[in-house]
Amino acid sequence: MNEGHATAEAETTTAEEVLLYLIAQLVEHPDQVEVEIAESGSKLSLTATVSSEDIGRVIGKRGRVANAIRTLVRAAAHRDGVQVEVDFRD
Repeated sequence: MNEGHATAEAETTTAEEVLLYLIAQLVEHPDQVEVEIAESGSKLSLTATVSSEDIGRVIGKRGRVANAIRTLVRAAAHRDGVQVEVDFRD
């Protein structure tokens, strides 16, 4: 995908691709979306960085959008056989 950059791993995971796609559809500046990957055993930690103007779109009211994104990314990670944790920052 061209919407973001993986910084810790050369091979993109299904979970990362889903995360990048979902966030790119929500934000005004998809070219500024970056995902950092930290791996610990069979658990991945994905941290999505978006512009400060877009963080509200990604989090949503009472965190509902962020929780929905986390649910979809966890389902995608299940396909790869890993557990995933998703965080957002601006």
